[in-house]
Amino acid sequence: PDISGVDVLKGIKKINRDIPVIMITADDAVKTAIACMKAGAYDYVIKPFNFEELKIVVDKSLETATLKSEFRRLRHEQEVECQFENIVGKSKSMQEVFGMMTRIMKSEATTVLLQGESGTGKDLIARAIHYGSARKEKPFMEINCAALPEMLLESELMGHEKGAFTDAKAAKKGLFELADGGTLYLDEIGEMKTSIQAKLLRIIEDKRFKRVGGTQDIEVDVRIIAATNRDLVTAVKERNFREDLYYRLKVIPIELPPLRERREDIPLLVRFFIAKFNKEFKHNLKGGSKEVEELLINYHWPGNVRELKNVIERAIILESKETILVEHLPAEIRSGQISGEDSSDFELKIPPTGISLDRLEENLLKQALSLSGNNQTRAAKLLGLGRDALRYRMKKTGLLK
Repeated sequence: PDISGVDVLKGIKKINRDIPVIMITADDAVKTAIACMKAGAYDYVIKPFNFEELKIVVDKSLETATLKSEFRRLRHEQEVECQFENIVGKSKSMQEVFGMMTRIMKSEATTVLLQGESGTGKDLIARAIHYGSARKEKPFMEINCAALPEMLLESELMGHEKGAFTDAKAAKKGLFELADGGTLYLDEIGEMKTSIQAKLLRIIEDKRFKRVGGTQDIEVDVRIIAATNRDLVTAVKERNFREDLYYRLKVIPIELPPLRERREDIPLLVRFFIAKFNKEFKHNLKGGSKEVEELLINYHWPGNVRELKNVIERAIILESKETILVEHLPAEIRSGQISGEDSSDFELKIPPTGISLDRLEENLLKQALSLSGNNQTRAAKLLGLGRDALRYRMKKTGLLK
């Protein structure tokens, strides 16, 4: 023949690079094997061959092709879900956010600081920035800085070498290494301990770090997007957050407005979530009654967009017809209940039979934690407390072990 097996392989890969190709050859030279693999072969088998061994190679190639296809499908779904268009808002404050995001996507700015209450969509903004930027083909990694103790957080971020600590049975890459070329999203950065803040600052400035227990410098190219619902200016004044790190993170700050400050976006968000959950649950809900729309617009939304999303999901599950009615809404929305921030004239009357102050305190703590999505900083704000005072009361009532 006028064409070699390697040439046929190259031709197949030009038509469809995802087709797994197994080369069968009588040439056992290393040079031939290297040429096949460079041209895109999944594997190669040398004649004469055992059919049982060939079957194993074929099965593995098909399994690998299936996994690659599933990975591409999931990646595409994630990219679509995180597109700019899935962030809803026509209010002036959100248009300013969109304008800032567009500029960030076009640049290679290293750090972005997202500030806003819990539930305002900081994680969605972070993903949209990543998938709308030149880094979109690289990994998007994320971690909640409040969810892990100090030593474990450092290990998760920077990785560790074998034997670095008691349970370090093998070396492990950290999120900075895994996110190389892409984006690392640090949620609740305000809860990070100052000792790790110092190491984070060095990584941002030097673009290199050492694993826990390691001696070798590892260079990385990572865009950091940090998010917080804390007032970092106050945290800096109270020496709970490093001033130099704050200004290094605040290269490009984005302030996300609470939902109560952009009420004109609520009808748009309602329609967006109805369409989303109609598709997910195979329903055909048209919308809400006029009274429902008024209640949703006038409600204070302490949990912001996340709370609204949960309310619509609940309503669609409960409603089997076409319209959301008042009875499908949670009690606090039906009653027009306001949050602690608007409750200066609130008065609690003790019933004639009396009331347990301890049980009342526990109930209020549970409500605040529920409304804030278990975010202690936000729950403390709802109750007019500091975070330490909230944690003290949670321990006292058995809500924090």
